[in-house]
Amino acid sequence: MESKRRKQQKNARPLEGVRVVDFGQYIAGPAVAMMLADQGAEVIHIDPPAGPRWDNPADAILNRGKQRISLDLTTDRDLTLAQELVQNADVVVENFRPGVMQKLGLGATDMRALNPALVYLSLPGFSEKDQEYANLPAWEGVIAAAVGQFTDMGLNRILMGVNPSFSPLPLASAYAAVLGATAVTLALFSREQSGQGDVIEVPISAALMEGLAYNSMHIEGLPDRYKSPRELEIERRRANDEPLNLNYPDLQAFLDPFYRTYLCRDGRPFYTVCSSHTRHPIACLKVLGVWEEIKAAGIPTHSAYLDIADWPEGADCTLVSYPLSRNWADFVSDKMKAAFKTRTAYEWEQCFGDAGVPGCAHQLTKEWLNSEHALLSGSILEVDDPTYGKMRQMGNICWLIGDTDVTSKQPAQTPNRGSGNKKYANIEETLERWRERAQVSGPVDSPRQTKGWLEGIKILDLTNVIAGPTIAGTLARFGADVISIDPPKPALDPWNTTVFGMQANQGKKSVLLDLKSPQGKAVLDRLLPEIDVITINASDAQLERLGLSINALHQIHPEIILCQFDAYGGPMNGPRSNHPGYDDLVQATTGIMSRFGGGMATPEEHAHFGTIDVLGGYCAALAIGVALVNRAKGNGGSVARSSLIAAGQLIQVPFMYDYPGRAPFNEPSGREVKGSDALYRCYRASDGWFFLAVDKDLKLEAFKAAIGSADIDCINNDAAEQQLEALFSTQPLAHWQSLFGAADIGCQPLATMGQLRENSLMSEASGIDLDGPKSVAFIRHAQHPCGYVVDLIAPNAIRPKLAKTVVPASMPKYGAHTVETLHQLGFSSADIEEMLTQGVAATQWSQRYLPD
Repeated sequence: MESKRRKQQKNARPLEGVRVVDFGQYIAGPAVAMMLADQGAEVIHIDPPAGPRWDNPADAILNRGKQRISLDLTTDRDLTLAQELVQNADVVVENFRPGVMQKLGLGATDMRALNPALVYLSLPGFSEKDQEYANLPAWEGVIAAAVGQFTDMGLNRILMGVNPSFSPLPLASAYAAVLGATAVTLALFSREQSGQGDVIEVPISAALMEGLAYNSMHIEGLPDRYKSPRELEIERRRANDEPLNLNYPDLQAFLDPFYRTYLCRDGRPFYTVCSSHTRHPIACLKVLGVWEEIKAAGIPTHSAYLDIADWPEGADCTLVSYPLSRNWADFVSDKMKAAFKTRTAYEWEQCFGDAGVPGCAHQLTKEWLNSEHALLSGSILEVDDPTYGKMRQMGNICWLIGDTDVTSKQPAQTPNRGSGNKKYANIEETLERWRERAQVSGPVDSPRQTKGWLEGIKILDLTNVIAGPTIAGTLARFGADVISIDPPKPALDPWNTTVFGMQANQGKKSVLLDLKSPQGKAVLDRLLPEIDVITINASDAQLERLGLSINALHQIHPEIILCQFDAYGGPMNGPRSNHPGYDDLVQATTGIMSRFGGGMATPEEHAHFGTIDVLGGYCAALAIGVALVNRAKGNGGSVARSSLIAAGQLIQVPFMYDYPGRAPFNEPSGREVKGSDALYRCYRASDGWFFLAVDKDLKLEAFKAAIGSADIDCINNDAAEQQLEALFSTQPLAHWQSLFGAADIGCQPLATMGQLRENSLMSEASGIDLDGPKSVAFIRHAQHPCGYVVDLIAPNAIRPKLAKTVVPASMPKYGAHTVETLHQLGFSSADIEEMLTQGVAATQWSQRYLPD
């Protein structure tokens, strides 16, 4: 009988039985509930009386898999229905301004009084404690302006003198949605033991800044060897008071040959990301057939972990580290340009993939949506939508292996805006069924807990670069104990491992061990019984070689969760599933670069380091949260998966779809674009730039009244932009802020990330409060083990009211915990010394934390 019950549970969806009430509008809130529905949760989405606030076909994606009803929450009947749904739910999701739900009678305090086990998620634009920003109309563009996204749009734009720059990607909402969904699953997992829900705030602005962590971090005195040619050229021009005015063709000379675009025989551009690795640059040159010539020219290949003083005589760079010197970069890129001209872009894509070398053809978003790999891998799904017909939509952002329904989607329902009893019938039937289940009991007025959601959970981190380490790095703040194992000889340069690691590897112990060796496997055998979760970015074949297939793992520990992350993976296999890849390659293949650069002739990587990498790490963290809930329900361990492709699709959700008769893919693109239209864009006042966001449905007349121009031609967008440009240039920022603020119209001066960081610094000396009064905060690590003063974003985008969060310890020097960990696993000093002598284990990669 017990085995039959467990078999039935095994066939259940991961979040089956979880009940969600979704009050969200636009992107962030509905996206959270979509992610939960995609894992089997039962979701009721509540629209306002006039229907959804965002008129976009993406609504069919964000509200798939949900029941749907329009309610007027100012009426007694509709409010009572909403309250009863919440009283019998597990999760509430809302993304209004602070205080709105409370005024409606649906605030967190009141709802948890009715339902103490409720997990209540709020996604305001800015924190409720932020007196300066909390009450702003927090449109995506307003949030981006407030934190510096539009003024820090990457090195290319700085060198070209393009500032500000607009991007239509909803980065803030995407980051916040995944962090919000992750927080919900972790709170549900914790509730399985405590019986207690939680109230969680995820300010969208804070989520955006955590997602852009690598753009806002600052290392005082960072050696020049870790700066790109573009950074050094910017510094040179500023020091010599020279203009920043490069054009696109001239910019190419400042790009590393292994980190740039090349034209192929068919005229289609091809993007390579082969720098910083001990194998990839040489393998790339071998595929292109130019390695022997470049080798004969004497290109240096010494270790990237040597101090410059110890480099071979005459060497000014090394092939295995980013960046190459200008002379070598020119020489190598000329050879690569000629080689790429000999084949088509897709021929090179296959050659690179077969050789395990990261590279891909540039594509438009429409091409990606209709590509063989996207469809066969299940990254893109076909859904029979009642409004749009056969619609191609992005698939899950994460999934568990064995969830057979992961690619099957219930189309989004048309909002039920009917009248009379018929309107309520389906929802009231659902409510009656919800009432039949006994509620999870828990204390109403619980004190803040002394432990985090993941206290007692042990994670083995076998990942590298940015996305992989971000997975466990995100979970460490909730009390997870993380051990990171890297090889004794590094495959990546210190720019990737150490500089980037200062962010993603906080809160981890560092061990250097060769897991392919017999001794390394023996260490793993002792360690695995203690581990709850393994994170790894590896193919299935690599897992088999390491003895880490799920079957092998479950023989050791049936409850273990394997989180497998890669570049192009989906729920099913496609022709590119095993191809290696990085953030920039996903940008190239899904159309982000062609959109940002203004077309296939001038593709450009999206401005920010880790645009997709960090989000990919969050997606995998969500996969772990889902797997933990699934395990807590008695279903054992599982393989939890996500990919860079899944993340890359999510940040393009406003246009990541296709269907017969779809409007042209003409979203804002290119270097000069300043917004989506005349009423949602950047404008220059007499003393600086600001972002204007006018709600065309609710605030258009108020806007016209405020500017004293009832005849503004909003239908002719170009004419309206010219009118407004002329008008706004006549008055300072403060004037427009005061004028539009009184009408509750978005008007946000454009900040810079540097300004935001300096105004939001915390330190041990001043005190660190992760639940402080600012939406965004940074921490100054004055005594960082690297020897430099390091400023990093505070890990406070997820703010639970009850569960404890902590500031993870600074990233240790690689190998700092090797000996200690081996001793804890029962190895003798003689055993450890033998491992060190044989190179099976190591205590450091270099003499210094960060080589000079």
